[in-house]
Amino acid sequence: MDSQKAARFINGLWDSEIIPALTDYIAIPCKSPAFDPQWESHGHMEKAIGLMTGWAQEKLKSLPGATLEVVRLAGRTPLILIEIPGKADGSILMYGHLDKQPEMKGWDDGTGPWIALLKDQKLYGRGGADDGYAIFAALSALLALKDQGRDHARAVILIEASEESGSPDLPAYVEHLSPRIGTPNLVVCLDSGCGNYGQLWLTTSLRGNLIGELTVKVLTEGVHSGMASGIVPSSFRIARRLLSRIEDENSGEMKLEALFAQVPPERLKQAQAAADILGGEVAGSMPFAGGTKAMADSNVELILNRTWRPQLAVTGMDGYPAPENGGNVLLPYSTLKLSLRLPPTCDGQKATAAMKKALEENPPYNAEVTFNGPPADNGWNAPALAPWLATALDKASLAAFGRSAAFLGEGGSIPFMAMLGAKFPGTQFVVTGVLGPHSNAHGPNEFLHIPMAKKITACIASILADHALEKA
Repeated sequence: MDSQKAARFINGLWDSEIIPALTDYIAIPCKSPAFDPQWESHGHMEKAIGLMTGWAQEKLKSLPGATLEVVRLAGRTPLILIEIPGKADGSILMYGHLDKQPEMKGWDDGTGPWIALLKDQKLYGRGGADDGYAIFAALSALLALKDQGRDHARAVILIEASEESGSPDLPAYVEHLSPRIGTPNLVVCLDSGCGNYGQLWLTTSLRGNLIGELTVKVLTEGVHSGMASGIVPSSFRIARRLLSRIEDENSGEMKLEALFAQVPPERLKQAQAAADILGGEVAGSMPFAGGTKAMADSNVELILNRTWRPQLAVTGMDGYPAPENGGNVLLPYSTLKLSLRLPPTCDGQKATAAMKKALEENPPYNAEVTFNGPPADNGWNAPALAPWLATALDKASLAAFGRSAAFLGEGGSIPFMAMLGAKFPGTQFVVTGVLGPHSNAHGPNEFLHIPMAKKITACIASILADHALEKA
């Protein structure tokens, strides 16, 4: 493939059509069902689907035999299914999602979750990078091959609408569409991250996620703190003690054996190589406040902490008024939303059972304690790279960036990858994305790095072309 011609084609498509389309997409508050239970009546999801399918339908006219369908199963979010015939042997499955995280506070002046702002080649707003760009990049890569008359294998593109809720609807769709999906020998996922914006990054692993709510109840109603304190134990203090059962509050290390997994030697080597490439950017990419320091001095240890070690975050709290409304009341309960990232090969079911037992067993003061949540999402550890793919990754990265491809585990979760890894054990995976330093997916000031998105698109086109040659 002529890489320079492909870059010109892809850059032109991004500038003339994709950036305007993503600008409109960012304005749509199509939050994932976990954050918008009334998503169907609100209609935002439907609007986002209409925007994406409208653009895609026009592009598919130049791809003979291509079809697009919005598949709808009762009681579930819709799914966009695109099928594109290919002349080469094998098949490709390409994945992305269109649902979004909630607003989050802290956006800079002039920006906001539903306000698209293009500044310094970055498109700010919720969902552009995570993961609205995926359908545009996937189709653009295939169109770049068409532009040069290059063959590719049959391609299936799935764009789901519940990923940010843990993909609860996706297994039903994969089962329902199994005959049409077939058995792909290459999966391309565009919902991951990158260590920097200077080369192609392949995601080697993803952590699992165990989410639940810990509730400690000590009263049936709030009582004047002057009357109750010293008699009634604080629900917050009890919750704090319970968390100490599972986490060392001094080091942040988890305590339960069921939450750990052995780090494979190859991943240790890749962590060292990534640390050498990224240097101070491992911690420097975080917007630390004041003099806050990272949890370790070693970049390798920080990478392993983020990719292969369990880590706990309290992501929400109920039972408390805003500070300005906090009266002298001993509150009846505390509810903490816990997000526990699990190592890629950790058994989520066993981890959940161990967490529930540790938090609920023998509660202090015999308080009423519960820990409940959805089934944990297992992580994913990529299979070994086939020689052709290892070569294709380097070739694509060198052509687009002038640097070889790099490898890094990700701290986030993509439930679909674990599902596909179990379903298609012989399949090769290209999991990559645009979520690099400071892009801040899920948080305020999320942005899509436009030059990176263009180059990722070009890399995927190159990899698909090499996949066709491998299968020839």
